[in-house]
Amino acid sequence: MYSSLVRPIFFSMDPERAHDLMRFGAQFANNKPAISALRAVCRVEDPRLNVSVAGLSFENPIGLAAGLDKNVELLGLCAGMGFGHLELGTVTAQPQPGNPKPRIFRFAEDRALINRMGFPSEGADEIELRLTHARRTLAPLPPLGINIGKSKMVELDQAIDDYRYSFEKLAPHAEYVTVNVSSPNTQGLRQLQERGRLHELLSTLSGVNILKKPIFVKVAPDLEFSALDEVVEVCGETGIAGIIATNTTLTRKGLSVATSEAGGLSGAPLRERSLEVVRYLGRALGGRMALIGVGGISTAQDALSMIGAGASMVQIYTAMIYEGPRIVKALNTGLLSFMDKGGYRTLREAGEACIERRKVA
Repeated sequence: MYSSLVRPIFFSMDPERAHDLMRFGAQFANNKPAISALRAVCRVEDPRLNVSVAGLSFENPIGLAAGLDKNVELLGLCAGMGFGHLELGTVTAQPQPGNPKPRIFRFAEDRALINRMGFPSEGADEIELRLTHARRTLAPLPPLGINIGKSKMVELDQAIDDYRYSFEKLAPHAEYVTVNVSSPNTQGLRQLQERGRLHELLSTLSGVNILKKPIFVKVAPDLEFSALDEVVEVCGETGIAGIIATNTTLTRKGLSVATSEAGGLSGAPLRERSLEVVRYLGRALGGRMALIGVGGISTAQDALSMIGAGASMVQIYTAMIYEGPRIVKALNTGLLSFMDKGGYRTLREAGEACIERRKVA
């Protein structure tokens, strides 16, 4: 139904207008009966899918990446789709409109998107209220992560206080918090991945983390391996729970058409670079920290490759735009099918086998 009816309607519109239409429709799913009805269709229950990451338990390894539900408006819809976890945001301390429109561009032939949203956010105060309401009216929910970023009008030298405000407001309402220092769409933001600035930021957030919520750092796929080594060292020094790899890329490798549109590229063209980064980080971390893989995942084999490369679980976004709500169930059933056919007992074992098959191919 999504492929034959809904997607053609959405794809006939400007991407952000289509997203606004989805937001309008999603409000009718923000209630327990709707969530229960959706979960009855979409949920896949099997203990082999259960994962434990940073001391948290997840029903399955397929999560929603930050970016789809920036302002906690789609929580009922997403909670009913069978995700193992939902990462909300990016949320900024101050309300802000983001970058001028148009700011999302589809490349359907490549199953890709370019976005330069620039963190449109209703601000940490409003998101705190929405999360409080959601926890009260929509429970039980899958584990929630909150992705926080820098307010555009805040200078880089004042970024730490800006992040701290969002963290202290929102961490009590989430199972974990992700520190976004890698979006390409806020000027200067990626400078926060540099060793000195990152150490100061993460030390501050760790110091105010009185509830001991796991903190993740989301990194760019465009970092050199030497820079990734520094991120790993800083995360170890500041007690960070893990790394999410990767955000969108500034490169245009893998696009079949030339484009001058600025912004971060996501979707299928990002898959190989994200996998390469996850593989490198998996070796560098050596199990000392958690690792979540994201970037170009659209099949069970993509997810298993990430897991085989060292990720404990994965996240998707762009694939949902092209495949619709069915993708979560398709991924989870695909994981189980791969395990059944190969006789694999765990996701890690299946992932390692998937990696070996890729090498042979």
